[in-house]
Amino acid sequence: MRVVVIGAGVVGCAVVRRLTLDGHQVMLLERAADILAGASKANSALLHTGFDAPPGSLERELMQRGHAEFMAIRERLNLPLLETGAMVAAWTEEELAKLPGIEAQARQNGVDDVALLTRAEALAREPALAPHLMGALLVPREHVIDAWSSPLAYLTQAVANGAEARFGCEVTGGRHDGRHWFVETSTGTVEGDFVVNCAGLFGDRLEAALMGDASFEIRPRKGQFVVYDKPAAKLLTTILLPVPTERTKGVVLARTAYGNLLVGPTAEEQEDRSRATVDQDALGALMAKAVELIPALADVPINATYAGLRPASDKKEYRIRHEPDRGWLTLGGIRSTGLTAALGLAAHAADLLAAREPATPIADPAWTTVPNIAEHRERDWQRSGYGEIVCHCELVTDREIVAAFGSRLPPGDFGGLRRRTRAAMGRCQGFYCGARLAELTRGRLAMPLSIGEAE
Repeated sequence: MRVVVIGAGVVGCAVVRRLTLDGHQVMLLERAADILAGASKANSALLHTGFDAPPGSLERELMQRGHAEFMAIRERLNLPLLETGAMVAAWTEEELAKLPGIEAQARQNGVDDVALLTRAEALAREPALAPHLMGALLVPREHVIDAWSSPLAYLTQAVANGAEARFGCEVTGGRHDGRHWFVETSTGTVEGDFVVNCAGLFGDRLEAALMGDASFEIRPRKGQFVVYDKPAAKLLTTILLPVPTERTKGVVLARTAYGNLLVGPTAEEQEDRSRATVDQDALGALMAKAVELIPALADVPINATYAGLRPASDKKEYRIRHEPDRGWLTLGGIRSTGLTAALGLAAHAADLLAAREPATPIADPAWTTVPNIAEHRERDWQRSGYGEIVCHCELVTDREIVAAFGSRLPPGDFGGLRRRTRAAMGRCQGFYCGARLAELTRGRLAMPLSIGEAE
């Protein structure tokens, strides 16, 4: 079957991989110059167990399918895993009273290794936490992953096995003639038998444009983050989760795969689907919350701040629209759990397509790897012959830059290069390495990097 996947976020990349390995002829269309241009580029990079998902929900099922597949394939794709576990921390009597219910929900969801911790047990595990902690629920299999390398690995394997990816290719319209799709794009018409809508923040608009109506409405939700400098990572080894509310999972504190400590996100609804700005009041509130929970953070400098948008919709659950007679599948409304659920969503999409037309999986698929950029594993600068250090804050070598452009999926813009190598992601945010990066990337990016530019 010829399948057209629209949107190169983490879900789209995972879907392309799964359908390609299943034997379909797959083409990915992305209007931006690179993968992860939308919601997927900014998240908290957590691998979830689904312990707190609604019992019996599709979200819970697909998160757990995704978690299991990630664990099964990560070593073959060279994807790092920072084994941290997580604690749902209670800071008030009211929150403490909710922990047994969260534990019961986790067990109902099949996450049986959770454990209630007393105040003393939690502080023994994380001694830097503020002493007013009252207790916690330990969730051992919640971990930190590299949120940028994972989708890159999925799509790289897909391309190695025959998938095609077109960037700078915006969908402008389309029609279904009863048997086939004719998807109109800024670079020409693409024909296919089936369309999978993974357009994230624009998924409802794409559905309305191609299907004539939308089954859901995207309501963008902005999340702002604060990234503390690397010394902060020594203050916390376990992901620190709040007791959730009806509206949000709340503010998380967690180490990153890149050696920092992350605090966030906020949850702010807005109209704009393309631009997420940071504001000092929200960032100040995040920093104040972080210091309230880990007092020693008051003495650690901030590395960076950023904001991202999540494709929240008019309902909390995933928005799946499957119309096999019209060759259509929407995977929409995928919010903060999308990084974990992406492989599960891809498997779900494969199941739905197989019901219409069984495919023959590739008998011996190629397995590809992506370079490691995680701090807790060996980096390129630690191996001989790397040439020069281009980015001294993040210890990125010129060999890594060259390798990125020589890969099956070279970066299409500077953001893509940063997410492949960590260049200009450190304390100076590219102030010192910007000129050298401009030289190394000249003629290679959709928008040239000016000398001294690092944004």
